Amino acid sequence: MKVAIYCRLSEEDRNKQFETDDSNSIQNQKTMLLQYAMEQGWELYNIYSDDDYTGADRRRPEFNRLLADAEAKRFDIILCKTQSRFTRELELVEKYIHGLFPVWGIRFVSIVDNADTANKGNKKSRQINGLVNEWYLEDMSDNIRSVLTNRRLNGFHIGAFALYGYKKDPEHKGHLIIDEEAAAVVREVFTLFAGGYGKTAIARMLNDRGIPNPTEYKRLHGLRYKQPKGKNSTLWKYFAISDMLTNEIYIGNMVQGKYGSISYKTKQCKPRPKEEWYVVEGTHEPIIDRELWDRVQKLVGERAKPFDVGTVGLFARKARCMGCGYVMRSSKNRGKHYLQCSNRHVAKDSCIGSFISVDTLEQLVIEELNRLSKEYLDLDEAERSIVFCTNLQEQKAGLLDDNTAYQKKIEEYSKGIRDLYLDKVKGLLNESDYTEMTKDFMSNRDRLEKLITQNEKQIAELDEKIAVGDNRRELIEQYANLKHLTREMVVEMIDYIIIGKRLKGMKHAPVEIHWNF
Repeated sequence: MKVAIYCRLSEEDRNKQFETDDSNSIQNQKTMLLQYAMEQGWELYNIYSDDDYTGADRRRPEFNRLLADAEAKRFDIILCKTQSRFTRELELVEKYIHGLFPVWGIRFVSIVDNADTANKGNKKSRQINGLVNEWYLEDMSDNIRSVLTNRRLNGFHIGAFALYGYKKDPEHKGHLIIDEEAAAVVREVFTLFAGGYGKTAIARMLNDRGIPNPTEYKRLHGLRYKQPKGKNSTLWKYFAISDMLTNEIYIGNMVQGKYGSISYKTKQCKPRPKEEWYVVEGTHEPIIDRELWDRVQKLVGERAKPFDVGTVGLFARKARCMGCGYVMRSSKNRGKHYLQCSNRHVAKDSCIGSFISVDTLEQLVIEELNRLSKEYLDLDEAERSIVFCTNLQEQKAGLLDDNTAYQKKIEEYSKGIRDLYLDKVKGLLNESDYTEMTKDFMSNRDRLEKLITQNEKQIAELDEKIAVGDNRRELIEQYANLKHLTREMVVEMIDYIIIGKRLKGMKHAPVEIHWNF
Protein backbone atom coordinates (compact mmCIF):
# COMPACT_ATOMS: atom_id res chain seq x y z
CA MET A 1 0.00 0.00 0.00
CA LYS A 2 1.44 3.36 -1.07
CA VAL A 3 0.78 6.29 1.26
CA ALA A 4 0.83 10.05 0.55
CA ILE A 5 1.49 12.22 3.61
CA TYR A 6 -0.10 15.65 3.74
CA CYS A 7 1.05 18.33 6.21
CA ARG A 8 -0.14 21.90 6.69
CA LEU A 9 1.11 24.66 8.95
CA SER A 10 -1.34 25.71 11.64
CA GLU A 11 -1.81 29.45 11.94
CA GLU A 12 -1.42 29.22 15.73
CA ASP A 13 2.00 27.56 15.76
CA ARG A 14 3.88 29.20 12.92
CA ASN A 15 7.52 29.43 13.99
CA LYS A 16 10.13 29.91 11.31
CA GLN A 17 13.51 31.55 11.35
CA PHE A 18 13.85 31.77 7.56
CA GLU A 19 11.20 31.85 4.83
CA THR A 20 12.78 28.82 3.15
CA ASP A 21 12.61 26.70 6.32
CA ASP A 22 9.79 24.37 7.25
CA SER A 23 8.18 25.38 10.53
CA ASN A 24 8.66 23.24 13.62
CA SER A 25 5.01 22.30 13.33
CA ILE A 26 5.52 20.88 9.83
CA GLN A 27 8.62 18.95 10.94
CA ASN A 28 6.74 17.45 13.88
CA GLN A 29 3.87 16.44 11.63
CA LYS A 30 6.24 14.74 9.19
CA THR A 31 7.99 12.82 11.97
CA MET A 32 4.71 11.63 13.51
CA LEU A 33 3.18 10.60 10.17
CA LEU A 34 6.30 8.86 8.88
CA GLN A 35 6.56 6.81 12.07
CA TYR A 36 2.87 5.85 11.85
CA ALA A 37 3.23 4.82 8.18
CA MET A 38 6.26 2.65 9.02
CA GLU A 39 4.37 0.94 11.85
CA GLN A 40 1.54 0.11 9.44
CA GLY A 41 3.98 -1.24 6.86
CA TRP A 42 2.96 1.27 4.21
CA GLU A 43 5.30 2.40 1.44
CA LEU A 44 5.85 6.16 1.28
CA TYR A 45 4.92 7.65 -2.10
CA ASN A 46 5.46 11.36 -1.36
CA ILE A 47 5.15 14.07 1.28
CA TYR A 48 2.98 17.07 0.38
CA SER A 49 3.57 20.09 2.62
CA ASP A 50 1.80 23.48 2.59
CA ASP A 51 3.41 26.07 4.83
CA ASP A 52 1.68 29.38 5.67
CA TYR A 53 -1.73 28.35 4.33
CA THR A 54 -5.04 28.17 6.20
CA GLY A 55 -7.35 25.17 6.19
CA ALA A 56 -9.95 27.19 4.28
CA ASP A 57 -7.62 28.14 1.43
CA ARG A 58 -8.49 26.09 -1.65
CA ARG A 59 -5.51 27.47 -3.57
CA ARG A 60 -2.90 25.58 -1.53
CA PRO A 61 -0.39 24.37 -4.17
CA GLU A 62 0.58 21.07 -2.51
CA PHE A 63 -3.05 20.36 -1.55
CA ASN A 64 -4.09 20.66 -5.20
CA ARG A 65 -1.11 18.58 -6.36
CA LEU A 66 -2.16 15.91 -3.84
CA LEU A 67 -5.70 15.88 -5.25
CA ALA A 68 -4.41 15.61 -8.82
CA ASP A 69 -2.17 12.66 -7.91
CA ALA A 70 -5.04 11.05 -6.01
CA GLU A 71 -7.27 11.26 -9.06
CA ALA A 72 -4.46 9.72 -11.10
CA LYS A 73 -4.39 6.86 -8.51
CA ARG A 74 -0.65 7.18 -7.86
CA PHE A 75 -1.08 6.03 -4.24
CA ASP A 76 -3.62 4.21 -2.09
CA ILE A 77 -3.79 6.18 1.18
CA ILE A 78 -3.76 9.83 2.26
CA LEU A 79 -2.40 10.27 5.79
CA CYS A 80 -2.80 13.46 7.88
CA LYS A 81 -2.34 14.44 11.50
CA THR A 82 -5.98 15.56 11.78
CA GLN A 83 -8.87 15.95 9.36
CA SER A 84 -8.66 19.73 9.82
CA ARG A 85 -5.09 19.73 8.41
CA PHE A 86 -6.58 18.42 5.16
CA THR A 87 -9.48 20.91 5.19
CA ARG A 88 -11.67 22.81 7.61
CA GLU A 89 -14.53 23.06 5.12
CA LEU A 90 -17.42 20.64 5.49
CA GLU A 91 -18.13 21.02 1.78
CA LEU A 92 -14.69 19.63 0.88
CA VAL A 93 -15.01 16.84 3.45
CA GLU A 94 -18.15 15.66 1.67
CA LYS A 95 -16.77 16.27 -1.82
CA TYR A 96 -13.46 14.46 -1.41
CA ILE A 97 -13.28 12.32 1.74
CA HIS A 98 -16.82 10.92 1.38
CA GLY A 99 -17.30 11.46 -2.35
CA LEU A 100 -14.40 11.29 -4.77
CA PHE A 101 -11.81 9.42 -2.68
CA PRO A 102 -13.93 6.23 -2.53
CA VAL A 103 -14.52 6.52 -6.29
CA TRP A 104 -10.79 6.90 -6.89
CA GLY A 105 -10.00 4.03 -4.52
CA ILE A 106 -8.23 6.31 -2.02
CA ARG A 107 -8.38 5.67 1.73
CA PHE A 108 -8.22 8.73 4.00
CA VAL A 109 -6.67 8.40 7.49
CA SER A 110 -6.01 11.03 10.18
CA ILE A 111 -4.25 9.92 13.35
CA VAL A 112 -5.32 12.25 16.16
CA ASP A 113 -9.08 12.29 15.55
CA ASN A 114 -9.23 8.66 14.31
CA ALA A 115 -10.80 9.46 10.94
CA ASP A 116 -10.52 6.47 8.64
CA THR A 117 -12.68 5.91 5.56
CA ALA A 118 -11.97 2.18 5.80
CA ASN A 119 -14.08 2.23 8.98
CA LYS A 120 -17.62 2.93 7.81
CA GLY A 121 -18.79 3.24 11.41
CA ASN A 122 -17.10 6.57 12.00
CA LYS A 123 -18.46 8.43 8.97
CA LYS A 124 -20.81 10.48 11.14
CA SER A 125 -17.90 11.38 13.41
CA ARG A 126 -15.99 12.61 10.38
CA GLN A 127 -19.00 14.67 9.35
CA ILE A 128 -19.32 16.12 12.84
CA ASN A 129 -15.58 16.92 12.80
CA GLY A 130 -16.13 18.70 9.50
CA LEU A 131 -19.07 20.60 10.96
CA VAL A 132 -17.09 21.67 14.04
CA ASN A 133 -14.19 22.78 11.81
CA GLU A 134 -16.65 24.77 9.69
CA TRP A 135 -17.95 26.50 12.83
CA TYR A 136 -14.37 27.19 13.85
CA LEU A 137 -13.71 28.90 10.51
CA GLU A 138 -16.85 31.01 10.76
CA ASP A 139 -16.21 32.00 14.39
CA MET A 140 -12.58 32.82 13.63
CA SER A 141 -13.66 34.93 10.65
CA ASP A 142 -16.18 36.82 12.79
CA ASN A 143 -13.57 37.40 15.52
CA ILE A 144 -10.97 38.66 13.04
CA ARG A 145 -13.54 40.88 11.33
CA SER A 146 -14.54 42.34 14.70
CA VAL A 147 -10.92 43.11 15.64
CA LEU A 148 -10.18 44.69 12.23
CA THR A 149 -13.35 46.78 12.35
CA ASN A 150 -12.39 48.06 15.78
CA ARG A 151 -8.91 49.02 14.57
CA ARG A 152 -10.35 50.77 11.53
CA LEU A 153 -12.78 52.73 13.70
CA ASN A 154 -9.82 53.84 15.84
CA GLY A 155 -7.89 55.05 12.81
CA PHE A 156 -5.22 52.33 12.63
CA HIS A 157 -3.95 51.41 9.17
CA ILE A 158 -4.46 47.67 8.73
CA GLY A 159 -3.69 47.24 5.03
CA ALA A 160 -0.83 45.17 3.71
CA PHE A 161 0.42 48.06 1.58
CA ALA A 162 0.91 51.73 2.40
CA LEU A 163 -0.50 54.27 -0.04
CA TYR A 164 2.02 55.80 -2.46
CA GLY A 165 3.59 58.77 -0.67
CA TYR A 166 3.56 57.02 2.68
CA LYS A 167 5.24 54.04 4.32
CA LYS A 168 4.47 52.03 7.43
CA ASP A 169 5.91 53.38 10.67
CA PRO A 170 8.37 50.76 11.98
CA GLU A 171 7.99 52.13 15.51
CA HIS A 172 4.18 52.19 15.72
CA LYS A 173 2.07 49.47 14.13
CA GLY A 174 -0.92 50.84 12.22
CA HIS A 175 0.59 54.31 11.75
CA LEU A 176 1.74 55.89 8.47
CA ILE A 177 4.72 58.20 7.99
CA ILE A 178 5.60 60.26 4.94
CA ASP A 179 7.92 58.85 2.27
CA GLU A 180 9.46 62.14 1.16
CA GLU A 181 10.66 60.99 -2.27
CA ALA A 182 7.19 59.78 -3.31
CA ALA A 183 5.43 62.58 -1.43
CA ALA A 184 7.23 65.14 -3.61
CA VAL A 185 5.60 63.57 -6.68
CA VAL A 186 2.18 63.64 -4.98
CA ARG A 187 2.55 67.35 -4.20
CA GLU A 188 3.61 68.03 -7.79
CA VAL A 189 0.55 66.19 -9.17
CA PHE A 190 -1.84 68.24 -7.01
CA THR A 191 -0.03 71.50 -7.88
CA LEU A 192 -0.07 70.78 -11.63
CA PHE A 193 -3.77 69.93 -11.59
CA ALA A 194 -4.59 73.07 -9.59
CA GLY A 195 -2.59 75.00 -12.21
CA GLY A 196 -4.83 73.81 -15.04
CA TYR A 197 -3.07 70.69 -16.35
CA GLY A 198 -5.27 67.70 -17.23
CA LYS A 199 -4.84 64.23 -15.74
CA THR A 200 -3.57 62.68 -18.98
CA ALA A 201 -1.16 65.59 -19.48
CA ILE A 202 0.21 65.13 -15.96
CA ALA A 203 0.70 61.38 -16.57
CA ARG A 204 2.55 62.17 -19.82
CA MET A 205 4.82 64.68 -18.05
CA LEU A 206 5.78 62.18 -15.34
CA ASN A 207 6.43 59.47 -17.93
CA ASP A 208 8.56 61.80 -20.06
CA ARG A 209 10.77 62.48 -17.01
CA GLY A 210 11.11 58.75 -16.30
CA ILE A 211 9.37 58.89 -12.93
CA PRO A 212 8.17 55.33 -12.10
CA ASN A 213 4.50 54.81 -11.31
CA PRO A 214 3.52 53.82 -7.72
CA THR A 215 3.81 50.06 -8.28
CA GLU A 216 7.19 50.30 -9.96
CA TYR A 217 8.43 52.78 -7.34
CA LYS A 218 7.61 50.34 -4.53
CA ARG A 219 9.23 47.47 -6.40
CA LEU A 220 12.44 49.46 -6.95
CA HIS A 221 12.59 50.49 -3.27
CA GLY A 222 11.90 47.02 -1.88
CA LEU A 223 8.51 48.01 -0.46
CA ARG A 224 5.47 45.73 -0.38
CA TYR A 225 3.22 46.19 -3.39
CA LYS A 226 0.49 44.46 -5.33
CA GLN A 227 0.85 44.07 -9.08
CA PRO A 228 -2.45 44.93 -10.82
CA LYS A 229 -3.86 41.79 -12.46
CA GLY A 230 -2.85 41.46 -16.09
CA LYS A 231 -0.85 44.73 -16.02
CA ASN A 232 2.87 45.13 -15.56
CA SER A 233 3.34 48.60 -17.02
CA THR A 234 5.74 51.00 -15.29
CA LEU A 235 3.97 54.05 -16.76
CA TRP A 236 1.64 56.52 -15.11
CA LYS A 237 -1.96 56.29 -16.36
CA TYR A 238 -4.96 58.59 -16.23
CA PHE A 239 -6.68 56.68 -13.43
CA ALA A 240 -3.61 56.67 -11.19
CA ILE A 241 -3.70 60.47 -11.28
CA SER A 242 -7.49 60.59 -10.92
CA ASP A 243 -7.54 58.31 -7.86
CA MET A 244 -4.69 60.24 -6.23
CA LEU A 245 -6.48 63.58 -6.55
CA THR A 246 -9.53 62.40 -4.58
CA ASN A 247 -7.86 60.28 -1.87
CA GLU A 248 -8.39 61.82 1.59
CA ILE A 249 -5.43 59.92 3.04
CA TYR A 250 -3.24 62.67 1.53
CA ILE A 251 -4.80 65.26 3.90
CA GLY A 252 -4.21 63.12 7.00
CA ASN A 253 -7.53 61.23 7.11
CA MET A 254 -7.51 57.41 7.31
CA VAL A 255 -9.94 55.99 4.73
CA GLN A 256 -10.46 52.21 4.76
CA GLY A 257 -13.10 49.60 3.98
CA LYS A 258 -13.69 50.60 0.36
CA TYR A 259 -13.90 46.90 -0.46
CA GLY A 260 -15.29 44.02 1.61
CA SER A 261 -14.99 40.25 1.35
CA ILE A 262 -17.96 38.32 -0.01
CA SER A 263 -17.53 35.42 2.42
CA TYR A 264 -14.96 33.91 4.77
CA LYS A 265 -14.72 31.03 2.27
CA THR A 266 -13.38 33.20 -0.54
CA LYS A 267 -10.80 35.95 -0.91
CA GLN A 268 -12.96 37.76 -3.46
CA CYS A 269 -13.96 41.30 -2.53
CA LYS A 270 -16.58 43.70 -3.82
CA PRO A 271 -16.89 47.50 -3.57
CA ARG A 272 -18.76 48.86 -0.54
CA PRO A 273 -21.00 51.97 -0.59
CA LYS A 274 -19.18 55.16 0.35
CA GLU A 275 -21.36 55.62 3.43
CA GLU A 276 -19.99 52.31 4.77
CA TRP A 277 -16.32 53.31 4.50
CA TYR A 278 -14.31 53.85 7.69
CA VAL A 279 -13.06 57.46 7.75
CA VAL A 280 -11.10 58.81 10.74
CA GLU A 281 -9.69 62.33 10.52
CA GLY A 282 -6.22 63.45 11.59
CA THR A 283 -4.56 60.05 12.02
CA HIS A 284 -1.23 60.93 10.34
CA GLU A 285 0.75 63.81 8.89
CA PRO A 286 -0.79 65.21 5.69
CA ILE A 287 1.12 65.55 2.43
CA ILE A 288 -1.35 68.04 0.93
CA ASP A 289 -2.51 71.12 2.83
CA ARG A 290 -6.23 71.83 3.13
CA GLU A 291 -6.19 74.92 0.88
CA LEU A 292 -4.66 73.06 -2.06
CA TRP A 293 -6.94 70.07 -1.43
CA ASP A 294 -10.10 72.20 -1.49
CA ARG A 295 -8.99 73.95 -4.68
CA VAL A 296 -8.34 70.61 -6.40
CA GLN A 297 -11.67 69.12 -5.26
CA LYS A 298 -13.50 72.13 -6.66
CA LEU A 299 -11.78 71.66 -10.03
CA VAL A 300 -12.50 67.91 -10.01
CA GLY A 301 -16.18 68.63 -9.32
CA GLU A 302 -16.38 71.20 -12.11
CA ARG A 303 -14.82 68.87 -14.66
CA ALA A 304 -17.18 66.05 -13.65
CA LYS A 305 -20.38 68.03 -14.26
CA PRO A 306 -22.81 66.33 -16.69
CA PHE A 307 -23.02 67.70 -20.23
CA ASP A 308 -26.04 68.29 -22.45
CA VAL A 309 -27.28 65.75 -24.99
CA GLY A 310 -25.01 65.38 -28.00
CA THR A 311 -21.77 66.21 -26.19
CA VAL A 312 -19.01 63.90 -25.01
CA GLY A 313 -20.54 63.85 -21.50
CA LEU A 314 -23.33 61.64 -22.84
CA PHE A 315 -21.10 58.51 -22.62
CA ALA A 316 -18.76 59.68 -19.86
CA ARG A 317 -16.97 56.69 -18.19
CA LYS A 318 -19.07 54.24 -20.24
CA ALA A 319 -16.90 53.76 -23.36
CA ARG A 320 -13.80 51.54 -23.15
CA CYS A 321 -11.02 50.79 -25.61
CA MET A 322 -11.26 47.31 -27.14
CA GLY A 323 -7.47 47.05 -27.17
CA CYS A 324 -6.32 48.01 -23.68
CA GLY A 325 -9.62 48.29 -21.76
CA TYR A 326 -9.07 51.87 -20.58
CA VAL A 327 -11.94 54.37 -20.44
CA MET A 328 -12.12 56.60 -23.51
CA ARG A 329 -11.86 60.36 -23.02
CA SER A 330 -13.39 63.34 -24.82
CA SER A 331 -11.97 65.49 -27.61
CA LYS A 332 -13.39 68.18 -29.88
CA ASN A 333 -12.51 69.07 -33.44
CA ARG A 334 -14.28 71.64 -35.65
CA GLY A 335 -17.32 71.71 -33.43
CA LYS A 336 -17.81 67.93 -33.32
CA HIS A 337 -17.26 65.72 -30.29
CA TYR A 338 -15.27 62.47 -30.31
CA LEU A 339 -14.21 59.70 -27.95
CA GLN A 340 -10.58 58.55 -27.92
CA CYS A 341 -8.69 56.05 -25.79
CA SER A 342 -7.17 57.83 -22.79
CA ASN A 343 -4.21 55.44 -22.91
CA ARG A 344 -3.07 56.31 -26.42
CA HIS A 345 -0.51 58.94 -25.32
CA VAL A 346 1.17 56.93 -22.57
CA ALA A 347 1.22 53.42 -24.04
CA LYS A 348 1.27 53.68 -27.81
CA ASP A 349 2.63 50.15 -28.23
CA SER A 350 -0.21 48.42 -26.35
CA CYS A 351 -3.14 50.67 -27.36
CA ILE A 352 -4.96 50.36 -30.69
CA GLY A 353 -6.13 53.98 -30.50
CA SER A 354 -9.89 53.41 -30.48
CA PHE A 355 -11.79 56.39 -31.88
CA ILE A 356 -15.45 57.21 -32.62
CA SER A 357 -17.65 60.29 -32.86
CA VAL A 358 -20.26 60.77 -30.16
CA ASP A 359 -22.98 61.32 -32.78
CA THR A 360 -22.15 58.01 -34.46
CA LEU A 361 -22.09 56.12 -31.17
CA GLU A 362 -25.42 57.67 -30.14
CA GLN A 363 -27.07 56.53 -33.38
CA LEU A 364 -25.62 53.01 -33.06
CA VAL A 365 -27.01 52.72 -29.53
CA ILE A 366 -30.43 54.00 -30.63
CA GLU A 367 -30.53 51.55 -33.56
CA GLU A 368 -29.72 48.66 -31.25
CA LEU A 369 -32.35 49.80 -28.73
CA ASN A 370 -34.98 50.05 -31.45
CA ARG A 371 -34.05 46.58 -32.69
CA LEU A 372 -34.39 45.13 -29.19
CA SER A 373 -37.76 46.85 -28.63
CA LYS A 374 -39.34 45.73 -31.92
CA GLU A 375 -41.14 42.87 -30.22
CA TYR A 376 -42.83 45.44 -27.98
CA LEU A 377 -43.81 47.91 -30.73
CA ASP A 378 -47.37 46.58 -30.78
CA LEU A 379 -48.30 48.22 -27.49
CA ASP A 380 -51.66 46.46 -27.18
CA GLU A 381 -50.12 43.03 -27.68
CA ALA A 382 -47.24 43.85 -25.33
CA GLU A 383 -49.60 45.11 -22.64
CA ARG A 384 -51.62 41.92 -22.89
CA SER A 385 -48.46 39.81 -22.57
CA ILE A 386 -47.45 41.51 -19.31
CA VAL A 387 -49.13 40.17 -16.20
CA PHE A 388 -48.63 42.43 -13.23
CA CYS A 389 -49.52 40.25 -10.28
CA THR A 390 -50.68 42.49 -7.45
CA ASN A 391 -49.70 40.01 -4.76
CA LEU A 392 -46.15 39.23 -5.93
CA GLN A 393 -44.68 41.36 -3.17
CA GLU A 394 -47.00 39.74 -0.63
CA GLN A 395 -45.87 36.27 -1.74
CA LYS A 396 -42.24 37.31 -1.44
CA ALA A 397 -42.78 38.75 2.06
CA GLY A 398 -44.42 35.50 3.15
CA LEU A 399 -41.52 33.40 1.90
CA LEU A 400 -39.00 35.70 3.63
CA ASP A 401 -40.90 35.36 6.91
CA ASP A 402 -40.90 31.54 6.53
CA ASN A 403 -37.13 31.54 5.92
CA THR A 404 -36.55 33.67 9.02
CA ALA A 405 -38.48 31.14 11.11
CA TYR A 406 -36.68 28.19 9.49
CA GLN A 407 -33.27 29.80 10.09
CA LYS A 408 -34.10 30.30 13.78
CA LYS A 409 -34.97 26.60 14.12
CA ILE A 410 -31.77 25.61 12.27
CA GLU A 411 -29.72 27.61 14.77
CA GLU A 412 -31.48 25.80 17.61
CA TYR A 413 -30.72 22.40 16.07
CA SER A 414 -27.08 23.42 15.42
CA LYS A 415 -26.71 24.51 19.03
CA GLY A 416 -28.14 21.15 20.14
CA ILE A 417 -25.57 19.31 18.01
CA ARG A 418 -22.73 21.43 19.43
CA ASP A 419 -23.90 20.79 22.99
CA LEU A 420 -24.09 17.04 22.37
CA TYR A 421 -20.62 17.08 20.80
CA LEU A 422 -19.20 18.82 23.86
CA ASP A 423 -20.92 16.24 26.10
CA LYS A 424 -19.28 13.49 24.05
CA VAL A 425 -15.87 15.14 24.33
CA LYS A 426 -16.33 15.43 28.11
CA GLY A 427 -17.21 11.73 28.30
CA LEU A 428 -20.83 12.31 29.30
CA LEU A 429 -22.08 10.53 26.15
CA ASN A 430 -20.73 7.43 24.45
CA GLU A 431 -20.40 7.21 20.66
CA SER A 432 -23.60 5.21 20.20
CA ASP A 433 -25.81 7.53 22.26
CA TYR A 434 -24.27 10.57 20.63
CA THR A 435 -24.94 9.25 17.13
CA GLU A 436 -28.54 8.36 17.95
CA MET A 437 -29.31 11.68 19.65
CA THR A 438 -27.82 13.83 16.89
CA LYS A 439 -29.54 11.88 14.10
CA ASP A 440 -32.91 13.62 14.52
CA PHE A 441 -31.29 17.04 14.97
CA MET A 442 -29.30 16.68 11.74
CA SER A 443 -32.28 15.27 9.85
CA ASN A 444 -34.56 18.16 10.85
CA ARG A 445 -31.87 20.71 10.15
CA ASP A 446 -31.24 19.27 6.67
CA ARG A 447 -34.98 19.33 5.95
CA LEU A 448 -35.25 22.98 6.94
CA GLU A 449 -32.18 23.92 4.89
CA LYS A 450 -33.80 22.33 1.83
CA LEU A 451 -36.99 24.31 2.50
CA ILE A 452 -34.95 27.53 2.71
CA THR A 453 -33.23 26.71 -0.60
CA GLN A 454 -36.60 26.04 -2.26
CA ASN A 455 -38.00 29.32 -0.91
CA GLU A 456 -34.94 31.24 -2.11
CA LYS A 457 -35.48 29.88 -5.61
CA GLN A 458 -39.13 30.98 -5.48
CA ILE A 459 -38.07 34.43 -4.21
CA ALA A 460 -35.58 34.75 -7.10
CA GLU A 461 -38.32 33.79 -9.57
CA LEU A 462 -40.69 36.38 -8.04
CA ASP A 463 -37.97 39.05 -8.26
CA GLU A 464 -37.45 38.15 -11.91
CA LYS A 465 -41.17 38.45 -12.63
CA ILE A 466 -41.35 41.83 -10.93
CA ALA A 467 -38.21 43.13 -12.66
CA VAL A 468 -39.14 41.79 -16.10
CA GLY A 469 -42.57 43.36 -15.86
CA ASP A 470 -41.12 46.71 -14.89
CA ASN A 471 -38.39 46.58 -17.54
CA ARG A 472 -40.87 45.76 -20.29
CA ARG A 473 -43.17 48.58 -19.29
CA GLU A 474 -40.25 51.01 -19.27
CA LEU A 475 -39.13 49.86 -22.71
CA ILE A 476 -42.64 50.32 -24.06
CA GLU A 477 -43.22 53.71 -22.48
CA GLN A 478 -39.77 55.30 -22.78
CA TYR A 479 -37.45 53.66 -25.27
CA ALA A 480 -39.53 52.89 -28.35
CA ASN A 481 -38.71 54.98 -31.49
CA LEU A 482 -36.02 57.08 -29.79
CA LYS A 483 -34.37 59.90 -31.70
CA HIS A 484 -31.94 61.13 -29.06
CA LEU A 485 -30.47 59.82 -25.81
CA THR A 486 -30.18 61.60 -22.50
CA ARG A 487 -27.40 61.13 -19.96
CA GLU A 488 -29.97 59.63 -17.58
CA MET A 489 -30.92 57.00 -20.19
CA VAL A 490 -27.29 56.06 -20.74
CA VAL A 491 -26.62 55.67 -17.01
CA GLU A 492 -29.79 53.63 -16.47
CA MET A 493 -29.55 51.34 -19.50
CA ILE A 494 -25.85 50.86 -20.28
CA ASP A 495 -23.25 49.11 -18.14
CA TYR A 496 -20.36 49.81 -20.53
CA ILE A 497 -19.52 49.96 -24.26
CA ILE A 498 -16.46 48.45 -25.94
CA ILE A 499 -15.13 50.49 -28.88
CA GLY A 500 -12.69 49.12 -31.46
CA LYS A 501 -10.73 50.81 -34.22
CA ARG A 502 -12.31 51.31 -37.62
CA LEU A 503 -10.49 49.32 -40.27
CA LYS A 504 -10.23 50.10 -43.96
CA GLY A 505 -13.47 49.27 -45.72
CA MET A 506 -15.58 49.46 -42.54
CA LYS A 507 -18.26 52.14 -42.15
CA HIS A 508 -17.92 52.38 -38.36
CA ALA A 509 -15.61 51.19 -35.63
CA PRO A 510 -16.77 47.89 -34.07
CA VAL A 511 -19.01 48.46 -31.03
CA GLU A 512 -20.14 46.07 -28.25
CA ILE A 513 -22.93 47.35 -25.97
CA HIS A 514 -23.31 45.74 -22.54
CA TRP A 515 -26.76 46.57 -21.15
CA ASN A 516 -27.92 46.85 -17.56
CA PHE A 517 -31.08 44.87 -18.32
